[in-house]
Amino acid sequence: MMVEKVVNKLVSIETVKEALSFLKEDNDNTTKDQIDITSIPAPTFQEQVRGEDFVRRFRELGLENVHVDDVGNVIGTKVGTGTGPKLVVSAHLDTVFPEGTDVKPKLRDGKIYAPGISDDGRGLAVLLTLLRALNHSNIKTIGDLVFVATVGEEGLGDLRGVKALFQERDDIDGFISIEPGEPNRTVYLGTGSRRYRVTYKGPGGHSFGNFGTPSAIHALGRAIAKISELETPIQPRTTFNIGTIDGGTSVNTIAAQASMLVDIRSTSQEELTKLEQKILSVSQSAARDENQRWNKDAISVDLELVGDRPAGSQSAESLIVQASLAADVALGYKPELCEPSSTDSNVPISLGIPAVTLGGGGDLGGVHTLEEYFDPQDAYVGPQKILLTALGLVGVEDETKPLLVKLK
Repeated sequence: MMVEKVVNKLVSIETVKEALSFLKEDNDNTTKDQIDITSIPAPTFQEQVRGEDFVRRFRELGLENVHVDDVGNVIGTKVGTGTGPKLVVSAHLDTVFPEGTDVKPKLRDGKIYAPGISDDGRGLAVLLTLLRALNHSNIKTIGDLVFVATVGEEGLGDLRGVKALFQERDDIDGFISIEPGEPNRTVYLGTGSRRYRVTYKGPGGHSFGNFGTPSAIHALGRAIAKISELETPIQPRTTFNIGTIDGGTSVNTIAAQASMLVDIRSTSQEELTKLEQKILSVSQSAARDENQRWNKDAISVDLELVGDRPAGSQSAESLIVQASLAADVALGYKPELCEPSSTDSNVPISLGIPAVTLGGGGDLGGVHTLEEYFDPQDAYVGPQKILLTALGLVGVEDETKPLLVKLK
């Protein structure tokens, strides 16, 4: 009830009403930002040019202490009264698409098509419209709003940006990650993952002349077969996948090397660790089995950790989750708690810091494909919900107290 009272109070404040109206009026400008941002290629590990663009944008919008940290995150602060909590509002700079991908947006039937236009071109554009709305309405918050454009959220980027953020700072009291999606959806649980490159090596040889030499590909096949038979719990949801395999040189060559990329996921850190240990054990036993088959000690295996995303959970009754749900209700939407996912929020949740991932609004499809699209009609509802949630958490001077608790 306390959370609902705070959010209901917010929507009755004149400056907040102005900000909500501004977000609606700013929808076209937000879409233009989204197009311009998406036009700047930003593969994971190559976000620098887009990051430089965000430094300029943050400074033009009046953020204080705008800077790029050691890994490439772009950070700026909208300072409150100095007595409240610090809330990070973030979106990620990188996309899943490799260098050379045509990312120029194209308009068709009212939709904008471009790789990365939704994920996370939408989130980045929302950061900017939120800042414009706050500036326009002159809302004075009690807590600080720290705006962050992170690097390395996708794939083998392994959440490196947000990991670095929390390694560098211990003053963050809450965290909102903006991803593509419907505004009434709230993600509050983090799916953890461990990813390995498993590589088998041996002497190789001619398929006929050296028959009897253990094969790296045969060892890989044994491992894949063993892994495919592993059983995992339905709850907490725990999964595995072998996403890519490669190796060998020709049809008549005993493979000297073969490898696979293995993805292991769970909403439980305990179950994630259990499954990881099983897969590593199976991978090692596959090398032994191939050697024993030919009575030779020729095949070795290398297990390289290439991805580590922590799992995390928090109560659906936590203040940050309830603030998000109350914002939906206040805007006339039916709130929905989503299945766990893997986003920048994983890191703070795993550290016990309140965090949610919220949808930036608008219709979308084809995410992570070359046919990714975004429909901007009525997309402003996403920023409206995020603004209300953020204001509830940090408080508005002389109007509402912060729902977030200062952790230090």
